[in-house]
Amino acid sequence: MATRPTSSAPSQRMLRVGEQVRAAITQVLQRGEVRDDLIERTVISISEVRMSPDLKIATAYVTPLGVTDHQAVIETLNRHAKFIRGRLGPQLRQMKYMPEIRFRDDTSFDNYQKIDALLRSPEVQRDLEDGDTDTDKDR
Repeated sequence: MATRPTSSAPSQRMLRVGEQVRAAITQVLQRGEVRDDLIERTVISISEVRMSPDLKIATAYVTPLGVTDHQAVIETLNRHAKFIRGRLGPQLRQMKYMPEIRFRDDTSFDNYQKIDALLRSPEVQRDLEDGDTDTDKDR
């Protein structure tokens, strides 16, 4: 009996289904089907949906735009997750099981800003300039 090597990277199927779920959740939110004041007045960007290997759990990474309290929006989305899951049926009718939806705050934009700020810092700029002069001497 051959065993398949386990990998932490998502399979092509997980990526494809994740993208389908992301598009379906986006449509539900754009159509305003979720009746909640906080969600209705907030622009929500869904950057990624990661599927579990058995495709039964979908973790949606969202960024509420123009809102300082992201946690309140995430909690509200999680409170309405079962309703949203029920509204995904028509777009995801090819799936054997409708995945459980979990919403998480997407912090990747914050990480990008921190990295950008570090790269623009005077210390890094000085090191980059020193590195340029060293390569000129070697030529």
